[in-house]
Amino acid sequence: MPPTRPEDPTFTIGATERETGLSKDVLRMWERRYGFPRPVRGGNGERVYASSDVAKLRAIKRLMDAGVRPGKIIALDARALDAMADARVPTHHAVAASAVERDVLGLLRRHDAAALAALLATLLLRQGVQQFVQATVAPLNRAVGDAWMRGELAVFEEHLYTEQVQATLRGALHAFARHVGTPRVLLTTLPGEPHALGLLMVEALAVPEGAHCISLGPQTPVEDVRAAAVAHRVDVVALSFAACFPLRQASEALASLRAQLPANIALWAGGELARRLRRTAPGVLPLADLDATLDALRSVRVRGAVPVA
Repeated sequence: MPPTRPEDPTFTIGATERETGLSKDVLRMWERRYGFPRPVRGGNGERVYASSDVAKLRAIKRLMDAGVRPGKIIALDARALDAMADARVPTHHAVAASAVERDVLGLLRRHDAAALAALLATLLLRQGVQQFVQATVAPLNRAVGDAWMRGELAVFEEHLYTEQVQATLRGALHAFARHVGTPRVLLTTLPGEPHALGLLMVEALAVPEGAHCISLGPQTPVEDVRAAAVAHRVDVVALSFAACFPLRQASEALASLRAQLPANIALWAGGELARRLRRTAPGVLPLADLDATLDALRSVRVRGAVPVA
C-alpha cells in the first residue's frame, strides 16, 4: 500500500471505529483475514487509516446492516459498494423521508439540541412509549444511521441524536411504577458491542407489558452475565447485537452463556445480527425485530411461559 499523502485526512483506529460503527476488533480481524483495511503505522506505531478506506468501510457497514456478509463484498471498490448499497438499502435520496425524519435531520445539522429534545418529548406524549419506540425511534435510527453512513451527518451529530433519544426514553421509563413483574429480564450486550440504545428500546417495550427489567448496560463479560442472571433470579437474559458484530464470535459467546445459565433461564438475542443466528445458536431465541420482541413478551403475559428457542 502506498503511504498516505500528507494532505489526505487520516483517522486513528479509535476515530475509524467511531466514524464507521465497526469495532477495533473487527477492523483488526478484517485486516488479517481479508487484507483490508490496510492502515499505515503512525509515529507511535498506531494504525492510521486513509479517508478512502474509511469511506469504503462506511459502505460495507451499510450493506452489513442490510444483511450482506462482509466476506462477499470486501474486495469490491467503493464505487461498486455504493451502487450495491443504493440498490439494496432504501435511502432518503430515493425514498421520500417522513416529515419527522426530515425535521430531526434538519435539527441535527443545525445543532439545535433543545428543539430536538422538545420534538421527541412531543412525539412521546402523543404516541405513548411503545408506539414511540416502534413508529418513531426505529425509523429514525435507520434514517440517522443512513445519513451518517453517507457522510451527511458528523459523528458528533449522530451521537447527539442517540443521547437525546436515550434521555427521552429514560424519562418515560421513570414515569412507570417499578413493581416486581413477569418476566424478570436481564438486559445487556457482550464485550465488543458498545451500542446501548437497543437495550433501552427493549426496556421501553417491556416495562408497559409488566416486565421487570434489570439493565447492566453494554459490554458485560459472559461470566458476569451468568452471575447477574443467577443473583437477580431472572427469567430471561436478553442480549443485543448490531449487524457488524462477528457472527462466529456471537455464536460462540451465546453457546458458552447458554451452557452456563440454568435451564430455567431463557436466552434471547435481538438486534440486526439475530436474523443470521437461527442455525448457529441452539438454545437461543433470536428476535429479529421489535415486533418479535413484543410478541415474545406478550406471550409470557398471555400463556405464562417464557418463550425459548
